[in-house]
Amino acid sequence: MTHDAPAAASTHPYDSLTPDTILDAMESAGFHINGRLFALNSYENRVYQIGLDEASPVIAKFYRPGRWTELQIREEHDFSRELSEADIPIVAPLSMPSGDTLARHGEFLFAVFPQRGGQAPDVSVPDTLYRLGQWLGQLHNIGARQSFQHRPALALLDGLVANNQLLIDGNWVPADLRPAWDSLLRDLIELCAARIDDAGPLVNLRLHGDCHAGNILCRDEQMLFVDLDDCRTGPAIQDMWLLLNGEDAERGAQLGELLEGYEMFRDFNRRERHLIEPLRCYRQIAHCAWLARRWDDPAFPRFFPWFGQPRFWSDQILSLREQLAALQSPSLSLPGQF
Repeated sequence: MTHDAPAAASTHPYDSLTPDTILDAMESAGFHINGRLFALNSYENRVYQIGLDEASPVIAKFYRPGRWTELQIREEHDFSRELSEADIPIVAPLSMPSGDTLARHGEFLFAVFPQRGGQAPDVSVPDTLYRLGQWLGQLHNIGARQSFQHRPALALLDGLVANNQLLIDGNWVPADLRPAWDSLLRDLIELCAARIDDAGPLVNLRLHGDCHAGNILCRDEQMLFVDLDDCRTGPAIQDMWLLLNGEDAERGAQLGELLEGYEMFRDFNRRERHLIEPLRCYRQIAHCAWLARRWDDPAFPRFFPWFGQPRFWSDQILSLREQLAALQSPSLSLPGQF
């Protein structure tokens, strides 16, 4: 079956986030705005460049209502500022004129960040991976100092099961593909559980949580981590594997470069490499479930029109079969490792 876009009469919280509402929110927080407003690409939250009188523009982030609690967002901000104070290069929220980093306007919680430019790092360059590893080692040292009290932990296996169930309950997988999908997911979940067992006992710590190249800015040889919206508790490898790409030998060499820099500052449990393929599988299913959860947001059918079509699910099955083969193969080897 296919899922159509929500009816035009449907409402969504962001329907009320008009330009006037955004500018009113900034004024109510004490900013002297000049009326310039530019929407930036963001699907989960809404993010805008706001012009200020006699000052550089800032970035305002309006959190999606109902996704995070205020306490969870404040933990994100506290972690960002803790990292910044330890000289980890990260874009942390600004203190508003009130002295707080978080404000409320109607149903929306929002934060303001300094505007920073740059481009994604070229992670095919060994020196870039080495330097990223150095920063991640220092970031994780800070992350290990204490625990989140309100942010979630990465529930890898339970999350995989729950996200798949959401897709099934919502009838997102076409009926004629369900037998193949169900059989494949059973095998994937079983193999993910086996690889997680191979990793053994894990040390969990506060993480960036979504550390891919798009969330890192490079400019004038300087690196900046951005967007801790998905920060959570989990194993260190979660902040590394998204930086790897290519064939197994290439990814093994890339992980080796990351770890050479990382272990200048922090030890790494090499058994965590067994988690890479389960994490990849989890991310693929979680992405599908995210689109399903957000389908009532008019922006999603507009920007992801292929999601409700049978061809998308055929492609997902093919991709997950490749993932099954990867889970059956030996885990990623590091250079010089037997």
